[in-house]
Amino acid sequence: MTTFTSEPLSDILAWAHEMLKENTTLSFEVLNPDIGRGSYAGESVTIDKTAYIYRSYKAWSDLGEILFCRMLTPKIISKHTVQITYEKLDLSDSFHHSDAKEEKYGTQSRFAAIHKNEEPAFLSPYLRALRSVKVGTKKRILNLGINTGDEFDLIRQILSEEEYRTIELVGIDHCASAIEQARDRFNEENATFYVHDINDLASLDLGRFDLIITIGTLQSPGIEFKPLFMKLVQEHLTPNGALILGFPNCRWMGGEMIYGAKAPNYPYSEMTLLYKDVYYCKKYLQQKKFRVTLTGKGYVFLTGTRIHFFP
Repeated sequence: MTTFTSEPLSDILAWAHEMLKENTTLSFEVLNPDIGRGSYAGESVTIDKTAYIYRSYKAWSDLGEILFCRMLTPKIISKHTVQITYEKLDLSDSFHHSDAKEEKYGTQSRFAAIHKNEEPAFLSPYLRALRSVKVGTKKRILNLGINTGDEFDLIRQILSEEEYRTIELVGIDHCASAIEQARDRFNEENATFYVHDINDLASLDLGRFDLIITIGTLQSPGIEFKPLFMKLVQEHLTPNGALILGFPNCRWMGGEMIYGAKAPNYPYSEMTLLYKDVYYCKKYLQQKKFRVTLTGKGYVFLTGTRIHFFP
């Protein structure tokens, strides 16, 4: 087994790329990250006259993600070293490759196996966004692209039963099987779900909302992004209303949420389109007198709240 002590990370990365061309797993021996805790990656740690470059478990996990691998449980090799093992992800195991339309996100699809609320990189910034808009004070909430209702479920978890019951929840999605499951999950009187094209909200005559949430939907194929976004602000938001927009900056493959937006014609993460859309929404909302914050990692959350409140 290959052992790395003081080799730079660039050498290890190049070695790993070569190994993964012919292998589905690779293992190597390195300094146990528990030794030298609090050191930064790259600091030198000398043990028994051997100089090691320190790297944390987070650094090794990040390297595995870059290589499209999952990091398996490390094994103790010696008093000072551990074995790191990477296993290649099955990149074909992804809903992104589905040719289906309405049911690409249905209850029998690979997408149905994803539970974003169990991913810390999604959960934490989404919770922060909900608290920023004071979700418990909102009377009507609209979610576009609700699927089976995970975003509403988190609202239900963090609010008291009394607060939750006073809120009217409306969810819209084009996928019939997902909406059917959402109706089963939220069989309360305050939740309503529609199978509908969100480009045509006017035909539903839903009125205005105190909070509009849409995560990973506005950039979907078939969505008229800018016209729809402007209509949401102008025609479907109350004067004191707020928005939470989630822009995907990740891919779901082989059971993992992999950081970085994937653009057409690029073999690597390229985020120009992501930044372009986020900046457009931020600038537009600021012109409309919204306070706008951007948070998140795997998903970029844009939260917009009114600066000047209306009576």
